[in-house]
Amino acid sequence: MYKIDEKIYPCNTSLTMKFIGGKWKTVILIHLKNKTLRYNELRKIIPTITERTLSLQLKQLEQDGLILRKVYTTKPPLKVEYKLSKSGKTLIPVLNAISAWGNQIAKTNKKIEVLKQ
Repeated sequence: MYKIDEKIYPCNTSLTMKFIGGKWKTVILIHLKNKTLRYNELRKIIPTITERTLSLQLKQLEQDGLILRKVYTTKPPLKVEYKLSKSGKTLIPVLNAISAWGNQIAKTNKKIEVLKQ
């Protein structure tokens, strides 16, 4: 069992899901695994995420130490970039496995229609 901020996680899998679980965290992390991206670039790559949700997920990933946020105070405009932290980079094999599994399921499940690659 694990405890973070008074919340108990019964196993290491539930602890892992605390950091990468949900609809959007792994999607964001996969897009950041090989490059640094700005907020608007992430919005374009993930068009179905709302601005509020993207902002909240980025803040959580930063607080959890999985991504780094760098602010450039150039005038104009303010520029903010996101990239995987050292800790976040340790997730790359996990992200690759999740992606590979998704590709396999997309190829073998007749109910899944591939719209865009």
